Amino acid sequence: MYLSDLAKGLMPYTAGEQPKDQTYIKLNTNENPYPPSPKALEAAKEAMNRLPLYPDMNATALCDAIAKVNGVKPENVFCANGSDEVLAFAFAAFFAGRTLIAPDITYSFYPTYAKLFNVDYKTVPLKADFSVDIEKMQQAAAIVLTNPNAPTGRLLETGGVEALLKHTRENGRVMLVDEAYVAFANETALPFLKDYDNLLIVRTLSKSHGLAGLRVGYAIGSKELIDGLNRVKDSFNSYPLDCLAQAIAKEAVLDTAYTAETTRKVIAAREFFVSGLKKPGIETIPSHANFVFVKADQTDAAWVKDGLKRRGVLVRHFNGERTAPYLRISIGTKEDMETALNALALVFKESR
Repeated sequence: MYLSDLAKGLMPYTAGEQPKDQTYIKLNTNENPYPPSPKALEAAKEAMNRLPLYPDMNATALCDAIAKVNGVKPENVFCANGSDEVLAFAFAAFFAGRTLIAPDITYSFYPTYAKLFNVDYKTVPLKADFSVDIEKMQQAAAIVLTNPNAPTGRLLETGGVEALLKHTRENGRVMLVDEAYVAFANETALPFLKDYDNLLIVRTLSKSHGLAGLRVGYAIGSKELIDGLNRVKDSFNSYPLDCLAQAIAKEAVLDTAYTAETTRKVIAAREFFVSGLKKPGIETIPSHANFVFVKADQTDAAWVKDGLKRRGVLVRHFNGERTAPYLRISIGTKEDMETALNALALVFKESR
């Protein structure tokens, strides 16, 4: 009765389940199994003294830290509450009232943003092996690309990324590359920033820095694009990041040695898990992320997900036509992945 027509027409994003009935090994939301940098935790104590004051509305120190680590200027960095908020601002700033192209299997929040911001959202099917169809993506429209992709974990190599960048620039449109999982890959679109002013890279500290509970994300792009994001932000919420988030995130970003070490552990656990799946002949999509897309059934893997949950292991199932046979399994510690392998073996044994 009281909802606007806009609100009535929305299809909200569905996140991974967060059950509280027991303790689970949580491999369904791509969280980092390791705590954030000790330096980041120490920064939180000092920042507590600044709680009576409004935070820096531009997150200057954090932007400076991100710029330093990524080899760009601070004016090329924008920060907000998680990459989801950065994405929302980007949809409003660059895609509202325009056509946007995305792969048909990708981050499922994109269609929700498109509906909210009046974006003409069109999809291009991934190839049979879940790789990006570069030729079909080259349409007269802006492009959003999660790379590595979610939920598949596949990486589009830099040659393919540049081909799409050239096309969108020729059409006067922005290409947004969502690099939420790039820390676990070996390629990034970052080197293209010097030649492509239409490139916006969006990242999060949730996966690589163990800060999912803090909600900090950022974008890197040309000054024109960053100014566009700030224009939207300052029309919505001029103080998106609180002082605790800014202080903690800054130290986490600067502690590159700690991040590299925890990332190395996650990648090692990923390779261990994939190797363990190969022994019984379980198919996986090549992953460059902190999760693996596992073909657990020929038609619908929902029963495998349910069986794992009964054994205390949470994983994610997407019930789309092409994704139904698969489970997305986040990478935890090596011990977590050993438990997951054992649980999978039990589930399959019982089914026989």
